[in-house]
Amino acid sequence: MTPDLSMQPNASKVLSMHPKKFAVWLFIISITMIFAAMTSAYIVKQAEGNWLIFDMPTAFLYTSGVIILSSVTMQWAYLAASRDNLGQVKWMMLLTVVLSIVFLFGQYYSWIELVDSDVFFVGNPAGSFVYVFTGLHAFHLVSGIVFLIIVLSSAMKYKVHSKSLVQIEMCATYWHFLGGLWLYLYLFLILNN
Repeated sequence: MTPDLSMQPNASKVLSMHPKKFAVWLFIISITMIFAAMTSAYIVKQAEGNWLIFDMPTAFLYTSGVIILSSVTMQWAYLAASRDNLGQVKWMMLLTVVLSIVFLFGQYYSWIELVDSDVFFVGNPAGSFVYVFTGLHAFHLVSGIVFLIIVLSSAMKYKVHSKSLVQIEMCATYWHFLGGLWLYLYLFLILNN
């Protein structure tokens, strides 16, 4: 005899997630796995010897501050949307887009610093890994910027508000992830150089 689940408390509540949110989380997990594999490869390759020691670009420090600030403005936009402060949503989303572009320019400048320090993509694997880490992160950041612009466009059309938060929630989740990923990479490179 099977138990009657309808009589148990909370039996009718089903755990569920919006399909688009689920897709974002799957994407985040796949990116995490890629970077976990790459940081593992870095450690293995470094243990083989012949590793170039160099100072990380100072631009990395500044871009870290910019990405943290952009995460703050993204969260501010989300909170403003949940309170139906639509003017603030627009301004904070716009500021997040601007900060994300500043971050990308800072990363480009960091590559210039690397070249000026005679650290190139081709040559010693230490330099190659830094270029691959930052380049792959920048690629994902560009996808995040596209997402930010889509949410900004929706906000301009008054489609982001307390009764329609799915899009901005997904964007905020992905954006915070990208910020956290950058901080992880930066600390990883500093501690394992």
